[in-house]
Amino acid sequence: MLFAGLAPAAPLQLTNDPSTEGLGKFAAAEIQREAKGKGTAARISITVEKKPKAFPQSYRIEREGDRIRVIGADAAGAMYGGLEIAEAIRIGTLDSLKSSENKPHIEKRGIKFNIPLDLRTPSYTDCSDAAQANIPEVWEREFWIDYLDAMARHRYNVLSLWSLHPFPSMVKVPEFPEVALNDVWRTKAKVDDTFSMAGTDMVRPEMLADHEVVKKITMDEKIEFWRWVMQQAADRGIRIYVFTWNVFTYGAEGKHGITDDMGNDITKAYFRASVREMVKTYPLLGGMGITAGEGMPHDMDSKVKEKWLWDTYGEGVRDALKVEPKRDFNLIHRFHWTAQSEILDAFKDYPCTFDFSFKYSVAHMYSITRPTFIRPLLDGIAPGRRTWLTVRNDDIYTFRFGDPAYAREYILNMPPREKCAGFYMGPDGYCWGREFLDRHPAPGKRPLVMEKQWYSFALWGRLAYDPSLPDSHFERLLAAKHPTAASASLFTALQSASQVMPLITRFFWGDIDLKWFPEACWSHPRRKEGEGGFYTVSHFMEGSAMPGAEVMCIRDWRKRLVSREPMLETTPLEIAEGLKGAAAQTFASLETLRESAKADSELQKNVHDCEALAWLGRYYAAKIRGACALALFDARSDPFEHAAAIRHLNKALSHWKHYAAIRDANYDPALYNRLGYVDITAITDRVAADLEIARDWKPGRLKDDGKRSGAEKGFRE
Repeated sequence: MLFAGLAPAAPLQLTNDPSTEGLGKFAAAEIQREAKGKGTAARISITVEKKPKAFPQSYRIEREGDRIRVIGADAAGAMYGGLEIAEAIRIGTLDSLKSSENKPHIEKRGIKFNIPLDLRTPSYTDCSDAAQANIPEVWEREFWIDYLDAMARHRYNVLSLWSLHPFPSMVKVPEFPEVALNDVWRTKAKVDDTFSMAGTDMVRPEMLADHEVVKKITMDEKIEFWRWVMQQAADRGIRIYVFTWNVFTYGAEGKHGITDDMGNDITKAYFRASVREMVKTYPLLGGMGITAGEGMPHDMDSKVKEKWLWDTYGEGVRDALKVEPKRDFNLIHRFHWTAQSEILDAFKDYPCTFDFSFKYSVAHMYSITRPTFIRPLLDGIAPGRRTWLTVRNDDIYTFRFGDPAYAREYILNMPPREKCAGFYMGPDGYCWGREFLDRHPAPGKRPLVMEKQWYSFALWGRLAYDPSLPDSHFERLLAAKHPTAASASLFTALQSASQVMPLITRFFWGDIDLKWFPEACWSHPRRKEGEGGFYTVSHFMEGSAMPGAEVMCIRDWRKRLVSREPMLETTPLEIAEGLKGAAAQTFASLETLRESAKADSELQKNVHDCEALAWLGRYYAAKIRGACALALFDARSDPFEHAAAIRHLNKALSHWKHYAAIRDANYDPALYNRLGYVDITAITDRVAADLEIARDWKPGRLKDDGKRSGAEKGFRE
């Protein structure tokens, strides 16, 4: 039980019952940290009261006069109850805390982290500035203490580490002793945007030839380090999973006859032994995620792919569990270039929990709150099976997000518990380690992305545990962080600015990350010959809206307008009006924050982020209007529409210049692994070129072949 006597004369007294294990110790430390210097008067003890059929991670609060009891159903529940007390102290609501019962809405709430382990064992993100900067960081204990503390405070309980081939950096395999890698390497060669999009060209000879050792460490010390990380995670209620793509052999290829050939029996034996050692070496590892991925031919029969995955991962896990048969090692199979029936047939003898995983919003969680891509999967998923949701954030790398209404609705629309195991949220095109975009960082260690964007992580984590938390709770969190600011104005500024990305992405759809980066109106320059890079006004006229968003593309809108048919969905001009309104609300809210921001550097960064997004919203609003006017000129040859298009695109250019000035005054340009080098100020010339496109436009050039964006094809029955 957790007691908090509120008599002002009583000092803080804190007792932690051993039944709460390391989780209770963490919660107790959080309470002490929040109470320090605040004169908090409370008698607090933490314990677990286990009951049959009690929901894991749940707790209840019972208030009796000036005492508060928090009773955890397990150690995780006790920790979350303790964290609620710590937070109540921080935001000043301990006195008003009421009796309640609390259990998680989403059982497993995770982070997706493409981890840059080593030059020799890369993840998909490694050919980027952020990942290269983070290679030494992920081997530091301070990094993981900060990372895991933040996760627990925000109620995340799963950390998924994604790597093309992590084994040489994490385990020793007796049958293949040359594979284990001592030390941590990083290349000194300049990385660029010419790397393969399929992960097949991530380590080049010149990168190995020109490298630096960023940490001297033996393989045994690496194993001890990752065991320590997993223990720290367990002490905060977090389970770690390791995800791989297949078939990649970075760090191992060429040793002992290992190649990336699926037909190589040595390679199969190596993978099976590596999986076995991963399971045995890390008793606290919660599971692994696997993929019939880019390292397998896309046109290969799914049965062949699944047979290989079973012979390596399935049998590897079974080998390890021969000495620990009661251990539940969760295997998660992604729906990616394969079929459910073949997966289930191949893994029918898997002895532990076996789940699927699906890219829920493809690459864009900031689009609509009820993505439709998963419907065929939910209709066809095998009885008793569940899927994880890969919630990809390849929308916002630079800026802070803060719209609780959007996050709440998105979470409430997730599939029901009987079909949804949980989610993990994160990007493929950016490294969620320490933040290396800030042009003017404070002295010392760079903050984690999770610390910089703390409000966003708090929204998604807290609402995934309890979507009934009201907006007022998050406004109080902002007030506690920035006590001199008008919290209502900051709340509204963040919420309004955060509406820009969903509005533009539901209108202009590129399903995967390399096709659409809304921060720059950009795709990877090599995405398609002659069509990569900046999206012009012509692309906006030709583009398609997000499937399921109930938004009209410009071609459909023009067709209905010209033929005087009713508009049955949101029109492009309504999207433009929404963007304009979000920008106006943001600017209005920022006015009351500017004076306070002069003495609060972190608040100033929030103001800059909101202002940048507001200008970006104005840019997209004007560009959509210009594209609509140009499409009408194309159909009607009306010079009024031609002039309107040029006028709107002139405004768009002006708005972009404001956006670029604010963004680039505060953040550096960067090389991203899935987008190439993105320099917002340099893109201004491309923005200006839209005016030349409009001036030179000849009616009748806009063709409509009837093709529109299709749904994600990650699930096949």
